[in-house]
Amino acid sequence: MLPCVTSTRGRVASLGVLTWNKNLNSEQISNVVWADPQRQTACEKWLSELATTHGLMPESLRIASADASFRRYLRVNTISGASLIVMDAPPDKENCEPFVKVAQLMKLAGLKAPEVLAWDAPQGFMLLTDLGDRTMMSAIDANNPQANHALYMQAIDALIDWQLSSKPGVLPPYDEALLQRELSLFPDWYLTKHRQLEVQGKMRSTLDSTFKMLVAHNLASPSVFVHRDFMPRNLMMPTGAEAALGVLDFQDAVYGPVTYDVASLMRDAFLTWEEDFVLDVTIRYWEKARKVGLLNYEDWHQDFGAFYRAVEWMGLQRHLKVAGIFARLTLRDGKEKYLADAPRFIAYIRATAARYIELRPLLRLIEEVEGQDGVTGFAFGRM
Repeated sequence: MLPCVTSTRGRVASLGVLTWNKNLNSEQISNVVWADPQRQTACEKWLSELATTHGLMPESLRIASADASFRRYLRVNTISGASLIVMDAPPDKENCEPFVKVAQLMKLAGLKAPEVLAWDAPQGFMLLTDLGDRTMMSAIDANNPQANHALYMQAIDALIDWQLSSKPGVLPPYDEALLQRELSLFPDWYLTKHRQLEVQGKMRSTLDSTFKMLVAHNLASPSVFVHRDFMPRNLMMPTGAEAALGVLDFQDAVYGPVTYDVASLMRDAFLTWEEDFVLDVTIRYWEKARKVGLLNYEDWHQDFGAFYRAVEWMGLQRHLKVAGIFARLTLRDGKEKYLADAPRFIAYIRATAARYIELRPLLRLIEEVEGQDGVTGFAFGRM
């Protein structure tokens, strides 16, 4: 759950942490399976060297979580009765430098993020503070939106603190090239690989013109630090007397549209809310963000409708990207559960495209691909 950047770009969501019990018995301890015995030996040696300094109990090492990349997370007890997280990230497949950099930026912004206690960069091991095993997602009552209002307000407060700390030239730019690369995942993986379609002719033209509009709209937004996967699965519930949510999965952070993270928060990869709740929370974000000067662009500071349109267009870019990523995770990486969530993103895409006349060609394309509403007008063949 506590991530570093993966070499297979486009990963979007972690799978969540696993619950654990401090009162482990002998059968629960040392349940870590290593595909590479040499890597196991290296990790055990590294932990033994850190044991005295950090009060570790290496024999308590066990699985904490895994996600869509090559990395995984292990949990180890300390003699004080607490626990820490061990990141296992093979250096030939993972680059953890962005994680370390963004963790420091989040600390400077006043956010509660994992602290890097030790890092063996050549071997790809990292020791981190443990933010617990309760995600915001685990605390959400999906059947009662208003019961979650306070949690979303906490998420918004963390997001605004993050955005207020923004400076240009610190993180990679969320520029035209990156936006286009992300959008290309939809035709390359969702349409071509998953739906077995030939993306050419009118279909190719429609996608190209739509993508051009999306990129232009989104790049016009003011730029801030963008978490890039700001959603309940990557936010951790407060522990003890602390009131702040913890923030994880931030290693892909960039400098880009202020609309991105609020769109990600309210149009979740694994959770769908009715629009009245989405509007409620987005308005609260808008009210707070404009008061601190984050939305000084055109008439956004006084016209929520103009701002909400920008959020929807930013969300559409994300939905197209994620549909492609989920197809890739399933078809290339064998992670079947991801593609099962693709209908959620297709629904997001259809809802947004139906709202704006400029996006109607995309709506017709999606509805024909999905076989919905009997809409015709595109002729494209199976591969």
